[in-house]
Parts: sequence; structure tokens; C-alpha cells
Amino acid sequence: MKKIFTLLTALTITFVFAACGGKDTKENIQAPAGMVVLDLSKFGKQFSIFVPDTTAAKLEITEQSWGALEVKVGKNFKISITEDPGDIELKKSDIKSNDVNIFKSYVVEEPLTIMWESEITKPEYHFYTIQKAGGNTYVFEDIVSADGEPLGKEAVQKMLDSAKQIIEKKKPDA
Repeated sequence: MKKIFTLLTALTITFVFAACGGKDTKENIQAPAGMVVLDLSKFGKQFSIFVPDTTAAKLEITEQSWGALEVKVGKNFKISITEDPGDIELKKSDIKSNDVNIFKSYVVEEPLTIMWESEITKPEYHFYTIQKAGGNTYVFEDIVSADGEPLGKEAVQKMLDSAKQIIEKKKPDA
């Protein structure tokens, strides 16, 4: 009887620790291959995001005067993050009414996320997604290159995947 009680106690303790889980620390988060975790809490965002490995390309984080936080890694990862409720239908309307960058088709069309192909002189891809973290709503979208060179479908898909996989920071218990 004593052995059964000891065994049950050990199992109960194991299940309690497993159910409680660990803290949301960088060590517990497994980034996809070629990516690292970037904690944005020091910029007022209560989440982390996956970005390309910053040992291979320069990381730039810029807080814009209009409230956007821009995260850039190298030439193929450029995300703008704005605390905003977003409006997917308004964005779709803007995309379709653009007379310069002509809408071709949606690559991804979900209730809070779109990725589309458009064209000025050659095909280009863009994304827009609304995500929630830390009780706030954020709009993530690609940043159009200043040099006018559009990003490819794979680069934009990688940014979209990162935006959709943000890791919310849990506020410590008071």
C-alpha cells in the first residue's frame, strides 16, 4: 500500500509540473530553422517574433513617429508593426482600387490575414495580418523597399508566418 501511495504521489507531482508548464522564456521557445526569437517588450510590445538569424544579416529596429515599429533583417525581411485594430475589408478595397500597383490575386485570404500578388512592372507580393497579444491588437504588414525592388513570394511568406506565430509574453503574477 505504501508503494502504491508513493507511486501515485510521484505521478501526481509529475503531472502537476507538466500541466503548469514552464515560464515563457527564450530557452523554452523553439525557433524555426534559420530563425531566432526577437523579444520586442522593450519597445512596448508584449510579444516576441521570429526573425532571420541576425548573425547572417544586420538587424534594424526603428520606432517611427507615427507609431509603427519596423523590424528589418537584411534585404528580405521587413515588417511594420502598428498597434491598431486593423480593417481587413478596407485594406482589400484599397488594394483593389490601386491604379499603380495592380492587384492580381490573393495567395492567402483568411478572416484576419491576406497575402496578395500585384504588379507595377513585375510581380510582387505583400501581406497584411491582424494579430492579438497582451490584450492589444496589432497590424503586421510588409514594408515596401525604398529601392523599389519588390520582395519575392517566399520572403513575404516567411514574414507572414513570423507575424502569425508571435509569442505572447505572459504578465508575471502580482
